[in-house]
Amino acid sequence: MRILITGLAGFIGNHLCEEILKNTDWEIVGLDRLDISGNLRRLTDMDIWEKEKHRVKFIWWDLKAELNNQIIKEIGEIDYIWHLAASSHVDRSITDPMSFVMDNVVGTCNLLEYACKKRPELFIYFSTDEVFGPAPEGVDYKEWDRYKSSNPYASTKAGAEELCLAYENTYKLPMIITHCMNVFGEKQHPEKFIPMTIRKILNGEDIIIHADKTKTKSGTRKWIHARNVAKALLFLTEKGVSGDKYNIVGEEMSNLDVAKFIAKTIKGEDLKYKMVDFHSSRPGHDLRYSLSGKKLYNMGFRFPKDFKSSFKKTILWYLDHRNWL
Repeated sequence: MRILITGLAGFIGNHLCEEILKNTDWEIVGLDRLDISGNLRRLTDMDIWEKEKHRVKFIWWDLKAELNNQIIKEIGEIDYIWHLAASSHVDRSITDPMSFVMDNVVGTCNLLEYACKKRPELFIYFSTDEVFGPAPEGVDYKEWDRYKSSNPYASTKAGAEELCLAYENTYKLPMIITHCMNVFGEKQHPEKFIPMTIRKILNGEDIIIHADKTKTKSGTRKWIHARNVAKALLFLTEKGVSGDKYNIVGEEMSNLDVAKFIAKTIKGEDLKYKMVDFHSSRPGHDLRYSLSGKKLYNMGFRFPKDFKSSFKKTILWYLDHRNWL
């Protein structure tokens, strides 16, 4: 079995690679352009890299360009495509929306065109909870609920999803779409909330917490370790139904509680923080996202019940690998 993973050198792509190498005999072909988020050290730093690297083929490619015959030949025959490559930072999407259109919409269309030529057994598009927009308290969006993107990043992911569904319907390309909530883990880009918070606590800086207009209520997310995302994708590769969507959902925890947990783990003391009404000053940042994970649960998939343990291990890993901060 050979699988093509776009964004292989990214944070989640690295964890997917490790999960495949540890638990399958598959071969991996990875595409990545090694930009702000791609880093080959994520692969070479894996404990099993030297033993299993013969099963991984890396190809540099920017998906804004059509996959030409030379690249197609270099990729070779593939059975599955997992499309993870994307621009994903909300702040950058607000200041430079066109680059997100090119990466997330045009890039996805170029990959879909390639997939139509190669006809894989399955194409998985990795999307985000943000396509649904903010979730009021008590609301957990289901897979086919309406979309209401609040920022350019989310809207480009939603646009790419619609292209995927169109290719499944028009060209009969076997396709499933996943919505994932906030992912954490080792080797994450330092602009993301958890490694950024760790760095600031170590430097003695105050932590800025995204809050409501009263500056008393923190934003919340559902957090999931990248290893569990990888397990869910392997499960869906076998059990997913073409043309359907699936939410990959973690455990809900406020951003303030996340930061406090980090502070306690690192220093055993209370967090120094400021609550900021970020949404009013920066439209496009939502206070709460939330998805329902019942569909995947009812299919028989279970996440390990060790959220706090995984979270603590991740924090301690960064303390031992501060170059990643």
